Amino acid sequence: MARILWLNFAVVSSILLIACTNFVCCNNGRRVGDSMETEFSGFPVPLEHSYEVDDAAKFQVRGSLVVRAGREPSVSLIQNQLSEEDRTKLREVAAVDGLYRIRVPRVFLQAERQTDRQLDGHLTAFVRACAMVESHLSDVITLHSDVSGNLIGVSIVTIPGACSGAEVEDEVDLEVFNTTLSIMAPVTAPGPETALFLERMEQESEKKGKNPQEQKSFFAKYWMYIVPLVLFLMMSGAQDQSGGGAGGGAGGGGGR
Repeated sequence: MARILWLNFAVVSSILLIACTNFVCCNNGRRVGDSMETEFSGFPVPLEHSYEVDDAAKFQVRGSLVVRAGREPSVSLIQNQLSEEDRTKLREVAAVDGLYRIRVPRVFLQAERQTDRQLDGHLTAFVRACAMVESHLSDVITLHSDVSGNLIGVSIVTIPGACSGAEVEDEVDLEVFNTTLSIMAPVTAPGPETALFLERMEQESEKKGKNPQEQKSFFAKYWMYIVPLVLFLMMSGAQDQSGGGAGGGAGGGGGR
């Protein structure tokens, strides 16, 4: 009996040893408790919200944004559910037409190290709390960045966005957020086509160099027509003046 127990113990120990060895190999050297950031190529950014009856901002964690840096950064969102106390408070704020606020810290979306990502201050946006309630916690959050990758703004809208006084069931519709999240970067305007313009100018200059006739002035091109015409007009003017003077002398002689 003791021998059978010892055999079972040896088999179980071997299985556990193999399993632990496989776990260490597949874990890529990461210890328990280490950050999973490298595996998912993203870093967490806290998303906070505030809704108070006295309109004094008291932010608490709503969820976490997982931002994946790069030339075209992407973002995903993990959110907490609203507790019964939070749902009651949100209804109270909506009843007095209070505000629902969100905020995120200013971060650099393209930084490779965690210490380089965090900037000073927070970015805040708000909607009417009644719109948040009547939308059944359906909102659209947009993160705005500049050309350098700095997070410079955040916006929030609800769907629908107006407050109509519609009744909302507390337990069903005010527990889970339904959020659409995106990052909006500025679109770089197309630059002037300087190279193409210079190329066209060079082509036109080459054409004119091959055909010097086009570079001559109007007089240089048509002088053989202009000179005879000018001489003809000058001679015609001289003949008219001579004829006019002779006619005047004859008339005077007849008067005497």
